[in-house]
Amino acid sequence: MRKTILSTLLALGTGPAMAQTDSTDTGKLSISGYIDSYYLTAFNRPKSGNLLGVDQLAGRAFDRLPDQFALGLVQTKFSYSNRKSDVVVDLTFGPNAEMGNFGNTTGAFNPYRPVAPYSAALYGTSAAIKQAYFTYRATSKLSFTVGQFGTHIGYEVIDAPLNYNYSLSNLFNNGPFYHLGMKAAYSFNDRAALMLGVVNNWDNLTDDNTQKSLIGQFMVKPLPTCTVYLNWIGGYSDDTYLNGLVKAGTLPGEFSNYVRNLYDVTANYQVTSQFYLGLNAAYGRYDFRPGNAAQETLYTDKFGSSQPGWGGVALYSNYAFSDVVGLGVRYEHFEDKHAVRYLQTVNNSITVTAPVTLASGKLLVKPEFRLDTAPVNYYENSDGQGQKSQSTLGVAFIYKY
Repeated sequence: MRKTILSTLLALGTGPAMAQTDSTDTGKLSISGYIDSYYLTAFNRPKSGNLLGVDQLAGRAFDRLPDQFALGLVQTKFSYSNRKSDVVVDLTFGPNAEMGNFGNTTGAFNPYRPVAPYSAALYGTSAAIKQAYFTYRATSKLSFTVGQFGTHIGYEVIDAPLNYNYSLSNLFNNGPFYHLGMKAAYSFNDRAALMLGVVNNWDNLTDDNTQKSLIGQFMVKPLPTCTVYLNWIGGYSDDTYLNGLVKAGTLPGEFSNYVRNLYDVTANYQVTSQFYLGLNAAYGRYDFRPGNAAQETLYTDKFGSSQPGWGGVALYSNYAFSDVVGLGVRYEHFEDKHAVRYLQTVNNSITVTAPVTLASGKLLVKPEFRLDTAPVNYYENSDGQGQKSQSTLGVAFIYKY
């Protein structure tokens, strides 16, 4: 369910592909994937026909089209593993693939990438790559991973079959989706592991300013059924969007002089065989470096502070009534009152999902209700005006293989 769990297990070589290698070490190739679609209705009936909010920001980044059947994502994943290594080529197509991989594209999703014909073609093909990396196990405890891989930050992932809820949290929408770089993972024992790496910042196929970000994750298992991940990413002038505004002349050059850090905690606890609890909490901050009072004024006029931050907390719970029917609730509080990320407001949401599992676990049907509230008129009504809440009711259809 959590990207942290998946990335750590694969990096340490404890995933199912490792168990399937044969005694001759010829390795094994596996092909998997899924397709997801959804239908929902929004009771606020937004005039624009989407759920992004009155200013077209990111009230809902992925399942954003009401009153129509909509395609989410189509995935085909190739995995090869032998005794000492793994390789993953994870290809995705569809609207959610474009949204999740916006750092690799030109055009509306990423207006600050090069638009010369050769560059547009390059980024166009790269948009299909969600992940492409290999892992080498130097020892039974130490492994190295190189390539493009999903972020270790956060609780939820892009892949719909791995999340209990279908709609994604604001913590997910406003954090990184993927990284390109290298990381090393070391397993101290079966209860503690450490990962450190260097990457091209956030959601960045190409480094736009030659600055790199550092990443880290510490995993600890206080109980056999409870796992906690402490995650971090930090770097100097590592916001591609903000740097793009500077290069375009929209903001002065002083806005490139900052350090950004994001701290994230995720935890999961299988209380009983039927009852589960999860947690995600995150805090991020830009530390601009004013050299004088005039520069300090620049930052405070734009963001209200020279150290603007964002963050939130999400609580997860679900109960399995049987192998077929379950019920889960997610509550989230998210703050972006300095407008340094996409939401640019404070939001509270509650999501109730009742998944039905059919076809021997291959088909997931997820009825879902979600209510979002904000202290300002953020969400759009049928007249195109703002209102303080948005509620949706829908169902997602996911088939995995």
